[in-house]
Amino acid sequence: MSRHYEAPSYASDQDGIDERCAQWAAELPDVDTRGMGVLGRARWITLTARPPIEAVFKAHDLDSGEADVLFSLLRSGPPYRLRPTELFRTLMISSGGLTDRLNRLAKAGLIRRAVAEGDGRSLPVELTEEGARRAKEAFQEDMAVEAAMLEGLTEDEQTQLAGLLRKLALTITATKPFA
Repeated sequence: MSRHYEAPSYASDQDGIDERCAQWAAELPDVDTRGMGVLGRARWITLTARPPIEAVFKAHDLDSGEADVLFSLLRSGPPYRLRPTELFRTLMISSGGLTDRLNRLAKAGLIRRAVAEGDGRSLPVELTEEGARRAKEAFQEDMAVEAAMLEGLTEDEQTQLAGLLRKLALTITATKPFA
């Protein structure tokens, strides 16, 4: 098996990553570039997909961080309420970053801090009606944009790709080969 990423044999299916891998194979033939074939594309896809997704959030007067908070609350189910520590874990951000997001969302009337039953020290975060409405609309539009991005793949290919990416994510998380 080659230690280099191998581009498709027909030119119409080649992209910029194929070109970079070929250049590196010529310059440093002993360097394994297969990771670039996968991770380079993942990075390019992320960078290319973000602007249209961000545009959806902007149309709802949200940024991606605010949308993440609203979506986390919405997917938690009724009463759409989570403790800040639960939100913090799902969002993978600093506590200061979460506080800033919560303050902006509260000021916009999209969330409120509710008094927890039996624990006056804990102030769960919950969606307001407007927050739930805006989160639902933004999420539905976001998923429509993302589905359109996947139209070049069959349903089976989408399922296969999602499974392979899950396996890669779990492998990277478990082994941390970069550490």
